[in-house]
Amino acid sequence: MDNKTLSIVSYITVFGWLVSFILGKEKPNSLLKYHLKQSLGLVIFSIALSIIINILFIVTSLGILGILGFLPLILAIVGIINAANEVEKPLPIIGKMFEDKFSFIG
Repeated sequence: MDNKTLSIVSYITVFGWLVSFILGKEKPNSLLKYHLKQSLGLVIFSIALSIIINILFIVTSLGILGILGFLPLILAIVGIINAANEVEKPLPIIGKMFEDKFSFIG
């Protein structure tokens, strides 16, 4: 797979990220490294958001909070579109936080 395809796959679940990370080690470029960082940040954000929503739901019993659960899906779609267009653009809301993190990626 080429780096553009690996960049797209990195946004599709944690397993997609692992596949992209392992296969991309052979010939990584800046596009793949950037989207690996963004998608890993999205995974971390998704886990944290899920925990926060569950705690708030238990405390407040507001079912409307569940709509926030769609935010990671929307951000993943934006990331896939950016990767398909070969653009190194940060994800809305959370992208700037993860641009310079995860030094093990490259």
